[in-house]
Amino acid sequence: MPDGEVGQQAFAVIREAIRQEGMVGIGKVVFTSREHVIALEARGKGMLGVTLRYPYEVRKEDEYFDDIPDEKVTKDMLDLAKHIVETKNAHFEPERFEDRYEEALKDLLKKKQSGQKIEATREREPSKVISLMDALRRSVETDRKGERRKPARTPANARAPKKAGRSSARAKKAG
Repeated sequence: MPDGEVGQQAFAVIREAIRQEGMVGIGKVVFTSREHVIALEARGKGMLGVTLRYPYEVRKEDEYFDDIPDEKVTKDMLDLAKHIVETKNAHFEPERFEDRYEEALKDLLKKKQSGQKIEATREREPSKVISLMDALRRSVETDRKGERRKPARTPANARAPKKAGRSSARAKKAG
């Protein structure tokens, strides 16, 4: 947040210049005792900062994915998977998600502070490996028998979804 009238004015002028030129500002910022490169993009009344990676942090995909064997995907399996993806389609609702790990950690700390005995959790039995096709078919059958979710878009209001994450300004030259 800009500090004082002079800071607010400078912030607004830079933000508007970046917006009107269709550019992204590049700068440096320090987080957790380390310098990071940051891209600044005008958004509404503010600017969005996205940390970028240094070249040594970016590796070729071959280093990670070459060991993955080529897998033959059958048309039936792909059609079934597409059907499931379409039926599970919905708008993202961030409020439906919570950090269960943090909550469990807070509960654990409260128990420890109050002197309660803390018991180790029991290990789960390993899950049984099943055929992906069988799992997909069962998922479709469950949807057919049970109550199906309404798709996020209906034919009356259907339109192409926006691509998430990138604005047109990023496609242009950084300044």
